[in-house]
Amino acid sequence: MNHRSTAFAAAYALMRVASDHSDHWGQSDFDAQCKGATDKVPVEYKHQDGTTVTVGTDGGRRACLHHVLQLTTTQGMALVAGTRMLGIRLHPVAVAAALAVSGLTHYAADRRVPQGLLQRLAKATGKERFYTLADFGLNGSYCLDQSWHHSWETLAALVASVKADQR
Repeated sequence: MNHRSTAFAAAYALMRVASDHSDHWGQSDFDAQCKGATDKVPVEYKHQDGTTVTVGTDGGRRACLHHVLQLTTTQGMALVAGTRMLGIRLHPVAVAAALAVSGLTHYAADRRVPQGLLQRLAKATGKERFYTLADFGLNGSYCLDQSWHHSWETLAALVASVKADQR
């Protein structure tokens, strides 16, 4: 088997599991609730101590950035540790480029402002009804969000595997 195919498969699996963990277990409730906040559509966030804060555009951007930095850091640690354990050497520039692809595209999707990137893309591709679906145990915007992340992480894994070799 070609070593680059092995490096790609390992990089994809490691980035995907790190992203899935970060989206569901690692992301704070505040970031999850507030990352789409804008001044026109603010989010009222109630802390566990009962205090409430109104989050607008700046706070929404910070919440999304905080989530993406946490996610990208987790992906980086998983890539470095996992490939080292597997005896795969990834080129540092390729890893940095892969993490940039993953982080930037994750932010673009997760900012989720009204009429944001995913909603506009869903409308342009005839998926707007699916995007707004929130019934039958499904949430269309969540499904499209995760599909977006999987797709870009595939490209990121391809980038990470450039110039990969064995230890």
